[in-house]
Amino acid sequence: MTTAPPGPLAHQQIALVDVLDRLLAGGVVITGDLTLRIADVDLVRIDLRALISSVNADVPSPWEEP
Repeated sequence: MTTAPPGPLAHQQIALVDVLDRLLAGGVVITGDLTLRIADVDLVRIDLRALISSVNADVPSPWEEP
């Protein structure tokens, strides 16, 4: 069994708000596939692809008026 080497981040606690702030600053891509199948027959298939990012001066809102 290997353990993480000791360092500044080994036992550091980070708030969920800080994690979300870091993720949204760079953007997050969520992908997933869901298939409802009965007796090897695909009945419903859902593909999910979402990009979640913060909006700032570098990346303006698509709903902003020109």
